[in-house]
Amino acid sequence: MAEIIITKENFEKEVINSDKPVLIDFWATWCGPCRMLAPVIEEIAKEREDIKVGKVNVDEQNELALQFNIASIPTLILVKDGQVVNKSIGFRPKEQIIEMLG
Repeated sequence: MAEIIITKENFEKEVINSDKPVLIDFWATWCGPCRMLAPVIEEIAKEREDIKVGKVNVDEQNELALQFNIASIPTLILVKDGQVVNKSIGFRPKEQIIEMLG
C-alpha cells in the first residue's frame, strides 16, 4: 500500500478511525535523517498490507506535530485503535522499525 499524506483535515478518518494500525512518520524536507529514513518507510508501506503508513510534514502540519509533542524528527509513532502504542525518535534501521510494529 502506498504511503498516505496525513493532514489535520484527514487525520480522524485516516488514523483515529483506521481499521489497521497506522505508522506515522513525522518528517521535514530539510531534515537529513528524515531523507535517509524515507526509502525505508516507503519499503515498509509497500511490503506490509496489515498496517497503514502515513507521513506528516511537520512544517505544513504544525498542529499535528504539537498534538504529538514532536520535539525531534524523524519521529515514528504507531497508533492502534486511536491510541499511541509505540514511538521511535531518530533514524532506525528497517529491522528495528519492523520490531516496533509488533
